[in-house]
Amino acid sequence: MSTMHAIVYHGPGRKTWDEVPKPTVQADTDAVVRVDSVTICGTDLHILKGDVAAVTDGRILGHEAVGTVEKVGPGVKNVKPGDRVLVSCITACGACRYCRESSYGQCIGGGGWILGHMIDGTQAEYVRVPFADTSTYAVPEGVTDEEVLMLADIGPTGYEVGVLNGRVRPGDVVAVVGAGPVGLSAIMGAKLFSPAHVVAIDLADARLEAAKQFGADITVNPSREDAVAIVRDLTQGLGADVAIEAVGVASTFEQCAALVRPGGTVANVGVHGGPATLHLEDLWIKNVTITTGLVDTYSTPTLLRLLATHHIDLAQFVTHRFPMADFLDAYDTFARAADTGALKVVLTR
Repeated sequence: MSTMHAIVYHGPGRKTWDEVPKPTVQADTDAVVRVDSVTICGTDLHILKGDVAAVTDGRILGHEAVGTVEKVGPGVKNVKPGDRVLVSCITACGACRYCRESSYGQCIGGGGWILGHMIDGTQAEYVRVPFADTSTYAVPEGVTDEEVLMLADIGPTGYEVGVLNGRVRPGDVVAVVGAGPVGLSAIMGAKLFSPAHVVAIDLADARLEAAKQFGADITVNPSREDAVAIVRDLTQGLGADVAIEAVGVASTFEQCAALVRPGGTVANVGVHGGPATLHLEDLWIKNVTITTGLVDTYSTPTLLRLLATHHIDLAQFVTHRFPMADFLDAYDTFARAADTGALKVVLTR
């Protein structure tokens, strides 16, 4: 079979489930993976809004998958046909300056975030994965495809770009603005560090209920409550030790800057499609640290161990399931999360 079906981007607001050529091995270090389980990311919705100009007409979307290796190039050493693997959202050449510093998201050797961005992605029946040895991970025994799939992107993103960049420490008060999948991942990751309080802030009550299940101690809907006042009440008027932005719009970034205490950290995780105001006139004197970042996925092996030993529960992310043929319905459900209650949708072949 030389063709397959895939979600193809045709410009802002336009995507189709098309019949397209099946990928082949193009480089010695490639693998072709049969996609068994795949999901949709909030970044895909940003792409469809036109926020990511590098994604061009005809691109197959998606950067998360669990699948079975079908073919490998002659340079692949550690992955073989038949292996069950996690396809990471970040591709790593393994040899450039950034990869040697574990900053795989900034790879300049042909990797980084390329799947569903610069090259065809995972929302398809098959995907070509460059640098297969350093861009896939063996799936541990005893865990499901759905659970492992949550570590393709949202798990390491919330943990690295939110929790670790934010320098969460025991006893901290952590405010997470945005209780979508990445925000929930940040809440889960923060709980590993024994914070005093985790405060989830979101406009959707259904997502605040989900946040409680993921470990949030306090939930705030800013349409009805003053998030800054609530956080200051918890902290003797100081503010949050760490404020994690997990939405990607100007207002939530600015809210994080208002929530953080002097000497605290704002960790921006959200994908921003436009500018946000940075109130340096207020922040310069407060010793506030602001971090940004694309996930590097250096934490994926750690998170896989935590999953395999049942220290983290990733199954609770999955709220909706579809066959691949219903990809367009899955997109509709995910895009209307406030109405449908969707956290992560999983499609299987």
